[in-house]
Amino acid sequence: MSNGSIHYREISAREPLDVARKLKRHAHLAFLDSGKDPEGLGRYSYVAADPFGVFRVIDGVAYWNGSALVEPPFEALRALLSRYDRPANAELPPFQTGAIGFLSYEAARLIETVPGMVPPDTHMPDVEFGFYDVVFAHDHAENRSFILSSGWPEENPLARDRRAEERMAWLMNALDEPASDEALNPVIDTWQFDMDRTRFEAAVSGTIERILNGDLFQANLAQRFVTSLPADFDPLVFYANLRSMSPSTFGAYLRFGDVTLASNSPERFLTLKERHIEARPIKGTAPRGATVIEDERLAQGLKESMKDRAENTMIVDLLRNDLSRVAELHSVKVPVLCGLETYASMHHLVSVVEATLAKTCDGVDLIKAAFPCGSISGAPKIKAMEVISNVEAVPRGVYCGSIGYIGVDGSMDLSVAIRTVTFTPSAAQFHAGGGITALSDPAAEYEETLVKAERIFRAFRLPFGEEGQ
Repeated sequence: MSNGSIHYREISAREPLDVARKLKRHAHLAFLDSGKDPEGLGRYSYVAADPFGVFRVIDGVAYWNGSALVEPPFEALRALLSRYDRPANAELPPFQTGAIGFLSYEAARLIETVPGMVPPDTHMPDVEFGFYDVVFAHDHAENRSFILSSGWPEENPLARDRRAEERMAWLMNALDEPASDEALNPVIDTWQFDMDRTRFEAAVSGTIERILNGDLFQANLAQRFVTSLPADFDPLVFYANLRSMSPSTFGAYLRFGDVTLASNSPERFLTLKERHIEARPIKGTAPRGATVIEDERLAQGLKESMKDRAENTMIVDLLRNDLSRVAELHSVKVPVLCGLETYASMHHLVSVVEATLAKTCDGVDLIKAAFPCGSISGAPKIKAMEVISNVEAVPRGVYCGSIGYIGVDGSMDLSVAIRTVTFTPSAAQFHAGGGITALSDPAAEYEETLVKAERIFRAFRLPFGEEGQ
């Protein structure tokens, strides 16, 4: 079927993870995984593979299908999005083909001058998006599944319609193929920490001193955990374990060549739909309790924490300022300030910032105005990023960057890439951190990194299926 823009078929309901398994051997597998909150933020999941184009930025140079582009990176991305735009069908899931991918934290240097920013690892692009003309979409609220296709990159309308139908048939056939057997991953429990307790606490103390001296108000400091992997380790098996232990609203699994990302993020960076902008910064974390009474006590303590509320409010102010650069005058609002949200292993304070995108701006302008999210950098943002580079001394890669989609209609939904593991052929790494303010306690900040890291450590210790699917 087609409404003159997007071709689609409704098919029998499929579990998105099963679809990802069917497509795991195809190029540039992308799985945007939700379903934790099907009546709200987590209503839709998407799976795509075999893109017709790959946009990549390496060392500040943009490439399209391996050929260098003359435009600056974000202008090149804007041009490609404009070339492959199509109107959306309001009756279908929001992402109706387009670009899926990531921006690394170090992509910030393409937008702003950040003194002393550590360059990315050699294997890590600044930005990478696959451009997908056919996508599987699942509506968790109504348990409905769809295949959608735009027919790009065909320019002729008749040829484009024909390609759309052919590509939907290709994906349907792929979904009907039997899935390959899932192997057990070996237990991984040996990790290298970039910072021991003494060094991390000293870094926090030094940052507090800079805050008290007036250099900045807040900085998000993290430490990195690294391990080697055997050649037969399967990141998708790991991701299935992680999501079963800790369902996430903004989960993602991207297998892009030699780089694979498994993200369990609860945090939305930006969404854009028909010029409506929403950001949902998370600042403030407490562990879940072992009993109902203890859990309620910890949640209430987080809600009443002066340190956490101050941290959250500062980031809300930063985001309000970022969004005001591309928003209609007086449209920036904060309908929720320091609301409590509860996840499998943690409580969080979450705020909501909304705005209306100015008619003279687009999604690329929005990204440039707000990236990286203030909740994982600090305030003022540039000074905080300078402090982060000096203290951490290693690139963050995708951690604290962003993962998500930009649709053919200009819609966008991007997460903050926290709780995100990066796999290369022989290693895995991830980061965990927290916001430092004048009220921070160095020992407590170190413990918070371990609380956040434990779920990922546990997913590496368990073979596939032990937590149940």
